[in-house]
Amino acid sequence: MRNKQGPGMNIGDKPQNFSKAIKELIIYGNKYWFAVISCTILATIGSIIAIIGPNKIRDLTDIITEGLMSTIDFIQVKNISFLLLILYLISTVINLIEGLMMAGVSNKFSKNLRDDISQKVNRLPLKYFDNHQYGDILSRVTNDVDTINGALQNSIVSLISAVALLIGSLIMMFYTNWIMALTTIFSTLIGFFLMVVVLSKSQKYFNEKQEAMGDLNGHIEEIYSNHNIVKVYNGEKDADMKFDMFNEREYKANLKSQFLSGIMQPIMMFSGDFSYVAICIVGAILTSHEVITFGVIIAFIIYIRIFTGPLRQIAMGLTQLQGAAAASERVFGFLNEEEMQEEKKTKELKIEDVKGNIEFKNVNFGYNSNKLIIKDFSAKVKAGQKVAIVGPTGAGKTTLVNLLMKFYDISDGEILIDDVTIKDLTRENVRKLFIMVLQDTWLFEGTIRDNIAYNHPNISDNTIKEVCTKIGLDHFIKTINNGLDYHIIDSESISAGQRQLITIARGMISNAPFLILDEATSNVDTRTEELVQKAMDKLMKGRTSFIIAHRLSTIKNADLILVMNEGNIVEKGTHKDLLKLNGFYAELYNSQFTKLD
Repeated sequence: MRNKQGPGMNIGDKPQNFSKAIKELIIYGNKYWFAVISCTILATIGSIIAIIGPNKIRDLTDIITEGLMSTIDFIQVKNISFLLLILYLISTVINLIEGLMMAGVSNKFSKNLRDDISQKVNRLPLKYFDNHQYGDILSRVTNDVDTINGALQNSIVSLISAVALLIGSLIMMFYTNWIMALTTIFSTLIGFFLMVVVLSKSQKYFNEKQEAMGDLNGHIEEIYSNHNIVKVYNGEKDADMKFDMFNEREYKANLKSQFLSGIMQPIMMFSGDFSYVAICIVGAILTSHEVITFGVIIAFIIYIRIFTGPLRQIAMGLTQLQGAAAASERVFGFLNEEEMQEEKKTKELKIEDVKGNIEFKNVNFGYNSNKLIIKDFSAKVKAGQKVAIVGPTGAGKTTLVNLLMKFYDISDGEILIDDVTIKDLTRENVRKLFIMVLQDTWLFEGTIRDNIAYNHPNISDNTIKEVCTKIGLDHFIKTINNGLDYHIIDSESISAGQRQLITIARGMISNAPFLILDEATSNVDTRTEELVQKAMDKLMKGRTSFIIAHRLSTIKNADLILVMNEGNIVEKGTHKDLLKLNGFYAELYNSQFTKLD
């Protein structure tokens, strides 16, 4: 299982900056300003149309009221009603266009975010993935980006139209009657003040919610990807307990954030209802003194709906933006992670020109500056040699290979390929020179052909079949339906040995001068191991090969064996020479054949 960080931060572990997160979203989305400005213009036009409506309704009410005393002017009523119908239809069409535009903008925005995250993954150093759960990273790509998308699609549109409506309704209310306008404003100030207080208290819970979701997804990914291990060791209870702990954190954070954000709607509803009462009382007094007409009261009742509606939309929009701010903090935090240093390409080694010599010169390396794993390591490997690297667990064998492949940068010293330091070569150039077959098998969903010819689109079926025959994989392919076209999915029961053979075949089709085998035969049976070993001997011919092996019987014919312990070469030589020394290697070799009493 992967190394991981502890559970997500507790509330108060670090300050959360709502405005900073929103600012990052705005800066990232600067390419969409034109579309957003267009939506703003449309929202403003729609708001103006919506604001004109109450004045026309006021005129309509006054006409009907006067008509009750004498005769109703039905022609004027008809004209005003027709005008209102046209205005509201135009407003509906504008809102529809605005919504469609923002849906396109928000989805393109989230698509670009996912693209950038995908590219960022390829630029991050390997040590980042050693210290973070895969599930947490996946949560940022899926849940967090979707949260941002939903907030932008819904809240931006509503906030733009709400602000336009709010400003427009204020202007029209003061234009109609300043006393009634002030009454409306003061009656809604209570709700607005409470909304600001709630917003200031709830942001930290939205951040905690997103962190808890990331930890929960990380745990789920870890447990289900290692489900067999959990079953074998009866770890279901412990896994369930941890799941319950993460789930409880997610539940509490979600409950608190939703509870506080949910308070805002009732507050604004109360504020709106209170405004209706205030307007009716003040309006009745003003009407009795003949300061305003009855139509003004009707208009202000509609204005209250227009005025408080935007406040509710702002409350909802800010709630969604709080979630988007918490999600964007995680997404942009990932995008701002330190990347691998940019490489300046000064030299290039072409596969056909490489002879195959490698030299390690006083190499030092540690995963952190406090502890070195490789200490002053020096060795020369000649072209075409078969070099075995052996030693106890933690001796630095795999680390040495990781340095050779530039998965990590060495702390000090040099690694030379044909007298060219790999510091002058790009990572891509170095890795093209190597065939690498690992102990851990990796198959993706697709056909067997696709898995073997991974990243080699021009490989013919004949070449693939030839490779499969060499390592004994052809028998398995002949026994399954569709042969090379057999589709592999996660639920298929392909044995560990068969998986390993497919990954070995994937390595064999590459034409590179160097070969690295990291316990490549550890998952196959004895008979298959013999076939693979013969195939490996053919594959190693003409190539400089590095073999990491715990099964020392598999490296007897190595040209050079490097015996490592605590980051240093303690012995080197052939199998026979090292046995004659009767030292550390002999002890390791003989221990594999010692029978316990």
